[in-house]
Amino acid sequence: MTDTIKDYWARCCKKLHLPEDTKYEAWSFGNTKEMADELADLVNRGIKTATTSSYELYEAGEYVPQVGDYNIILNGSQEPVCVTQTKVTYLMPYYLISPEHAWHEGEGDRSYFYWKKVHDDFFNQEYQAIGKEFYEQAPMLCEVFEKVY
Repeated sequence: MTDTIKDYWARCCKKLHLPEDTKYEAWSFGNTKEMADELADLVNRGIKTATTSSYELYEAGEYVPQVGDYNIILNGSQEPVCVTQTKVTYLMPYYLISPEHAWHEGEGDRSYFYWKKVHDDFFNQEYQAIGKEFYEQAPMLCEVFEKVY
């Protein structure tokens, strides 16, 4: 039997000496079960320490990640895998995201070429799903995080 998110968070809080009412978000990466599983595993192994999301695709009123946030990273079955804490956030046009940030995302061979191809495909799909066209100047929310549990 797998943990509930609430039980997982309670154990994390105990280990990190945090009050159980400390706020957190629970979410998975990507848009497929396979992608969520793969990226959660990379975070859990300490390989993936950054992520990029389209700032424009956050819905009005939706929570935008902030420095200090705790995140329960879920796998493709929506089960907790690990907890991260956001260390850095910044807005950047897509075309200016650095090879260093791409490397910290930990995907594929960690090259900028690989990162850009995968993210071009991902953001094209995400924008298309809402009837928009992805563009190179799109504002991106870049996050750097640390696995803490």
